[in-house]
Amino acid sequence: MPETFWTVRWPDGAEERLYSPSTIIATAFTPGETYSVADFLDRSRTALNTASERVQRKYGYHCSSAMDQLARIEDRLSAFEANPEARITCVKITQ
Repeated sequence: MPETFWTVRWPDGAEERLYSPSTIIATAFTPGETYSVADFLDRSRTALNTASERVQRKYGYHCSSAMDQLARIEDRLSAFEANPEARITCVKITQ
């Protein structure tokens, strides 16, 4: 499974490189697209849980790195949940 990284721009303008153990991230996000906090969180949860399940099927255990990344995303987004105007941009996706 090729590791995939995606760079996002948070609502405060900061950019961060995020991790996925699978290319599934490329089906959830599109470079240049912006997402509401709720949509970004939902897509992240679905993609990273799917990635972790793929690791489990291949290696017999879930991917703790995917779950750690999801926890960091959830923590980061908690600061923006009350702002309906907040948007997250997918800057790029790389393998």
